[in-house]
Amino acid sequence: MEQEWEMKGNGNGSGAKRQQIMTLREVAGYLGLHVMTVYKLTREGRVPAAKIGGQWRFKRDVLDQWLEAQMRRRSVTKG
Repeated sequence: MEQEWEMKGNGNGSGAKRQQIMTLREVAGYLGLHVMTVYKLTREGRVPAAKIGGQWRFKRDVLDQWLEAQMRRRSVTKG
């Protein structure tokens, strides 16, 4: 189950920004990979994540940026 955290602005009425925090299992489903594959890549530092209370957590927007960078890098090396 995805968790949504709301981060408040600086109190000047600028509104709130929503950030989605994902678990290891959610990221595996999102990327279409096996949970152990995501765990291994995360443990090796190849996927952006933070370990909080002994559990890995991921921000969806950071994952999307990382994935786009991976795809760009891959297309540059192939082409």
